[in-house]
Amino acid sequence: MRNLHDEIRDNVARALLEDIGAGDLTASLIPEGKELSAVVTSKEDAVLCGVQWFEACFLTLAPETIITWFANDGEFVHAEQKLCEIQGSCRDLLTAERSALNFLQMLSAVATQTKHFVDAIVSTRAIIVDTRKTLPGLRLAQKYAVTCGGGINHRMGLYDGILIKENHIIAAGGIQAALNKVRATAPPGTIIQIEVESLQELQEAITAGATMVLLDNFALNQLSKAVILTHQQPGERVILEASGNITLDNVRQVAETGIDRISIGGLTKNIQAIDLSMRFKESR
Repeated sequence: MRNLHDEIRDNVARALLEDIGAGDLTASLIPEGKELSAVVTSKEDAVLCGVQWFEACFLTLAPETIITWFANDGEFVHAEQKLCEIQGSCRDLLTAERSALNFLQMLSAVATQTKHFVDAIVSTRAIIVDTRKTLPGLRLAQKYAVTCGGGINHRMGLYDGILIKENHIIAAGGIQAALNKVRATAPPGTIIQIEVESLQELQEAITAGATMVLLDNFALNQLSKAVILTHQQPGERVILEASGNITLDNVRQVAETGIDRISIGGLTKNIQAIDLSMRFKESR
């Protein structure tokens, strides 16, 4: 897996190239050498996330830019709270502004959404887990944001964990055949999870030696029965993860069935950017 520093550098480079292209035509209206300071404010309650991406947008264009933060990633901020002050070249600040805010608004939205789900299931045994349903090219960034909101990362990609889904099972010739094949070929220590769609398939997976099972679109009563079923099995209890049609309205009920993990694609794909404001003023 790539380190976060390299990922931020590449994310920001692509964003700036996409926005600036051959040059910022509007920035040419500003006298060269003019300096400005700016203040970024949150217009709503949120969990802040994306500080490093935000900074990199400005520092890539103008390393001498000074940014002073009044909150950190993972901290809850309130509406009208000042997040940071920026001072530097007026042209560079204006050129980097949109890309920087895009990162901060989007990643704060992911962190905030995650925090809502985490808070909704407090005092239960369940944890909130993300998925691979991320914006293309921004997976590591969004998964970082999930952790800032108190969630847990599932596998980063197809390379660091195995999730045997319905189509894999069909192609392999059944649950037992799929698990046998994976256990014979997976690198040592690889997490192996299999998806099932009924209690019958859950029992089949347990009999086949599954240690982690994804319960896809199970109703609440089915989730409760699945938990009871795993408790009745000999040996170490199978880890159960619920997924599918889980919202803030029902996530507490899902958690109270005794499930271990709840995976939610909406943490990273169904988000609304946090409303932030960046306003400039003359430097003294």
